[in-house]
Amino acid sequence: MTETRPTGRTSRRALASVAAAALIAGGAVGSGYLPAATPAYAQALPKSPIEAPEHPPGSFAGIVNKVKPGVVSVKVKLDDSASSDDDDGPSQGRNLQNVPPQLREFFKRFGQNGPGGMQPQHQGPRGAVGSGFIISADGYVVTNNHVVDHAKTVQVTLDDGRTLDAKVIGKDSKTDVALLKITEGSNFPYVQFGKAAPQVGDWVVAIGNPFGLGGTVTAGIVSARGRDIGAGPYDDFLQIDAPINKGNSGGPTFNVNGEVVGMNTAIASPSGGSVGLAFAIPAETVQAVVDQLRTDGKVARGYLGVQIQPVTQDIAEGLGLDKAKGALVDHAENGTPAAKAGLKAGDVIEKVNGDTVDSARELSRKIAGLKPGAKVELSYLRGGKTDTATVTLGTMPTDGTKMASRDDDSGNGQPRLGLQLAPAGDVGLSDQGVAVVQVDPDGPAAAKGIEAGDVILDVGGQSVARPSDVATQIRAAESSGRKAVLMRVKSGKGQTRFVAVSLNKKAG
Repeated sequence: MTETRPTGRTSRRALASVAAAALIAGGAVGSGYLPAATPAYAQALPKSPIEAPEHPPGSFAGIVNKVKPGVVSVKVKLDDSASSDDDDGPSQGRNLQNVPPQLREFFKRFGQNGPGGMQPQHQGPRGAVGSGFIISADGYVVTNNHVVDHAKTVQVTLDDGRTLDAKVIGKDSKTDVALLKITEGSNFPYVQFGKAAPQVGDWVVAIGNPFGLGGTVTAGIVSARGRDIGAGPYDDFLQIDAPINKGNSGGPTFNVNGEVVGMNTAIASPSGGSVGLAFAIPAETVQAVVDQLRTDGKVARGYLGVQIQPVTQDIAEGLGLDKAKGALVDHAENGTPAAKAGLKAGDVIEKVNGDTVDSARELSRKIAGLKPGAKVELSYLRGGKTDTATVTLGTMPTDGTKMASRDDDSGNGQPRLGLQLAPAGDVGLSDQGVAVVQVDPDGPAAAKGIEAGDVILDVGGQSVARPSDVATQIRAAESSGRKAVLMRVKSGKGQTRFVAVSLNKKAG
């Protein structure tokens, strides 16, 4: 099991361990042995259809010297609404139930939280630290949403040692991107986003603030692209093997030209430290979100109004498709852009504006990446024939999926269920009730057998239609002194049962 430790402060013992590890590594590197010399002979090399790769740089010093002044450490004082729990605070803001089982226990976000259950208690405001990078001379700074979520005050420390105040301009929880603005000074050094996406095998350099040790540089390669780790609805991570640790959240990943190609956001680790599996938000995603935050302070996403699911191999065979690709429409919501354009249940959306749609998740990303009011051409398959429809996108509703867990309900000693919920109609499960989208395996609801795909029909004897209704009834039950709340739940098999879920408050 992965153990998550809050890392707002680094103990002397931890620093001593880091120093000892550094000395051991230094001894290994400095052994001084060279391979024995061998004679050189002129030799004809065999022809090969594969071109010789470019040599990696002999040193990353030139890149680092160029970009390091634009990287900052971010220090945050948290407001009273922030959770103090170790594994569910601002830096642990997303349930990872959709992560593949073999990795689920290892994915942990790595912004450095303030004190919690594993930390000695102390007086004073709680804090968090992370990383960020300056993108303009007037002091705009990009970091992760989970680093500055619930921020009361924010400060950034520059490479030259100056610590300056900053304010949050806007943040987007769905992509975990936030934009800050330094409130004093000008003419700051800044970095630029890359013009092209990196390829698997490209060298990258990461700079950040691991364990509070600002200005730390690591290097590696891009290990994979398009990773979905279950952290959010638009996952499209770069996987890199540059060593990343707690406190690197929000820091940049550079290519060999010194351009930002990603923002470090998550790691996979059984121990909480780097094991060579790190995940960065692609630069094109960061830049698109930042542009909207800078202009409007929020992100408006295109809305199609369809419930979709992946095209599995069985579904593909049933529809007569050669490959399991595209997004299958479960149904189009009445009055939505999709319904107005004539899309129906059973349609398979194959292309958006001529670009192939490989999966349901990719369709969601493509539509969300467009602005409301944009006209898109959808290519879809119906009854074995391909057709097209022009759709004018609406605005994605803001009251969609809502977390009824620690982030929402436990900030002031309120109980939590460990559920991520959505209106059942919005996800195509039922015409009534609230759908269970994800379940915290360690939460009280999971202990009672509640699973993703269940539908909550009523809580405390009151019918519920939205996640906020569930939260309201939980608070009402707790306020009346009840130790449990009774819920009527319909399973994915259609069976209905009553479930009593404990309302024990979390430890303060």
